[in-house]
Amino acid sequence: MTPDLRVSFAGIELKNPVIAASGTFAYGIEFEDVVHLDRLGGFVVKGLSREPIIGNPPPRLYETAAGMLNAIGLQNIGARAFVDEKLPMLRALKNTVVIANVFGYTREDYEHTIEILNEGEGIAAYELNVSCPNTHHGGIQFGSDPRSLDEVVTTCKRFSQRPLIVKLSPNVTSIAQMAHVAQESGADAISLVNTFVAMSIDVDTRKPRIANVTAGLSGPAIKPIAVRMVYEASKSVQIPIIGMGGISTAIDVIEFMLAGASAVQVGTASYWDPRATEKIVTELARWCAEHGVERIAELTGSMQA
Repeated sequence: MTPDLRVSFAGIELKNPVIAASGTFAYGIEFEDVVHLDRLGGFVVKGLSREPIIGNPPPRLYETAAGMLNAIGLQNIGARAFVDEKLPMLRALKNTVVIANVFGYTREDYEHTIEILNEGEGIAAYELNVSCPNTHHGGIQFGSDPRSLDEVVTTCKRFSQRPLIVKLSPNVTSIAQMAHVAQESGADAISLVNTFVAMSIDVDTRKPRIANVTAGLSGPAIKPIAVRMVYEASKSVQIPIIGMGGISTAIDVIEFMLAGASAVQVGTASYWDPRATEKIVTELARWCAEHGVERIAELTGSMQA
């Protein structure tokens, strides 16, 4: 039996549910000498902003037990340079979905970034990073305040010419509530979870191991929490969910799908194995064949209580 790995969300069809996560796969083309990009369901490019950003000072990465801290600071070339320099090369890729991650520090930032990206061809959807501090409202993250989340998603929906995926922060009291707010504000899908706020201290120097002091925790350590959050969100929305958080094997993918995800994103695993995404796709086909799963899409939300 050759299993059917195709999945779809927000009108976008993927050949399989494995997507390379934003911030871990550069702009995609940087990996083409290492990974067969046409094997992946798709990938999300580095977060794009209205203007170029140089990011945080080093050290910006630190390995932890079963995870990684990062505080890159959303370094990127800016939306205009992406459209002019990177997107023409990405259009040469066939049958691989390209998603643009978008962020800003005000609603106007998101609006103008999307307007620039609307001019480019070859982008399937926008993924909104709402884990950024809203500088117009005292620095509170868009994704941790229901009103701010509603405002930014509503704004982006008004200007976007493509489906909107809202990438939710796990640093909230109720992920189900924030998922519902995103849906009601016009999101076509949600992705979760983003990194957890964390930190580490060097006891010899008594200084933080990350120059920014706090950082985002990702990797296998967060997977059980991420699975739980995907499950809770799936009970509060009708729109598709893309799950992420510590995925490094095909079994991890299956677990997220059983919890309610239609597709998944693989991030930190690409740091220790740049070919992790491609290997997971191969493992996924083998697992489905061995377990008699003819259509992987049927696994979504099929956990037995």
